[in-house]
Amino acid sequence: MYMNFYLISLGCPKNLTDSEDFSAKLIATGSKMVFMPEEADTIIINTCGFLSSAIKEAKDNIKAALKLKQKGIVSRVAVTGCMVERLKEEVKKEFPNLDLIFSISAQESIEKIIKKQGEIIKPIQKTLHLPQYKMSLTLPHSAYLKVADGCDNRCAYCAIPYIRGKYRSKPIEEVMAEAKVMAKNGVKELSLIAQDTTSYGYDLYGKPQLIPLLKKLIKLKGIERLRLMYAYPHRVTKELAKLMAGEEKIIPYLDIPLQHISNNILKAMNRHATAEETKEVLAMLKDTVPGIAVRTNFIVGFPGESEKDFNELLAFVKSYGFDNMGVFEYFREQGTPAYSMKRQIPAAVKKERAEILNKAQSRVIDKINKNLIGQTLEVISDTTTLGRTYKDAPDIDGTVSFIKPVKAGQIFKAKIIKAKGYQRLVEPK
Repeated sequence: MYMNFYLISLGCPKNLTDSEDFSAKLIATGSKMVFMPEEADTIIINTCGFLSSAIKEAKDNIKAALKLKQKGIVSRVAVTGCMVERLKEEVKKEFPNLDLIFSISAQESIEKIIKKQGEIIKPIQKTLHLPQYKMSLTLPHSAYLKVADGCDNRCAYCAIPYIRGKYRSKPIEEVMAEAKVMAKNGVKELSLIAQDTTSYGYDLYGKPQLIPLLKKLIKLKGIERLRLMYAYPHRVTKELAKLMAGEEKIIPYLDIPLQHISNNILKAMNRHATAEETKEVLAMLKDTVPGIAVRTNFIVGFPGESEKDFNELLAFVKSYGFDNMGVFEYFREQGTPAYSMKRQIPAAVKKERAEILNKAQSRVIDKINKNLIGQTLEVISDTTTLGRTYKDAPDIDGTVSFIKPVKAGQIFKAKIIKAKGYQRLVEPK
């Protein structure tokens, strides 16, 4: 046995797919994944470095792992991921007892480097390739498929381009090969992810190729549902909406992080869609895709956000009716253009605005729930007692509970009989 390793994977689904790929490689080359740190000789922490709160979480996990090492419970602690890419020198200085610090690109050679000591930093890859091995750390029947990495959008608040590099797509044939392996392993629901899925392929083929990719994926035997995550507003086209409406395998769900609706703030954020364009896209989706569920995120307290800007966002949230929504207070992130912007918003104001927006969304969900009672929706069972409607992505959205146990991994129709917040009770049909 090469080693027993315990994995801590932090951050977004895109980071999780990296964890899945390098964990599968370790297992394939003789190591064993364990699910209690006390059973491991090595703890591997795949960190997030997107926000200050994520960095704090990563550091807390490193401290806890090093305490286990100090007590002799584990022998090694290795750290990788976005925080390493962004704060390598800080991590080295703050945690000198780490056995290994390795970059995201170095993950591809994990079986060769995991027992080495010190620091292994490789430059960001210029291209993405098919992972050598695949496994799922989520559910046997539902998994994420990363079609691209990096980002060229350069939003003023975001550190991702500095961490993950330029936008790089996997070739269509390699995405298909990866999807075939996942289908063979029992995956029924694929959630396509990237920093911007709607830009998929433009770097390889000269123009976005999400639609051609989807047309190939829907023909793949074993994959019953495709879910689109991380769409960029002005790249959501009528052609994409028509494909979603016409293909049963493509779930009528779209995750579109909008971030704001005030043109003043959108411009300051360096977003490439205006308020008017955003509203046109959302209206087009509702008109074209019957029953579409839209998820979004908003940032409150961005530098220069006036009360008028915030009230415009608040009114928009109240009127549109998003099925799922995340609200984030703006955090100053070093290395981003917004860090040095004037008119930074006080922490107390940001917190208050986030609370107000969340309360408004709660009222929206109350209205949605009232209309849901008695409806029959498609549901996927994640366990024998819990699942999700088609309106809910894994991990981040709402859930349903069943009035009687069902077999996990099934897709079926169910009647909504109770609903409160993002939790619903259903009766399988």
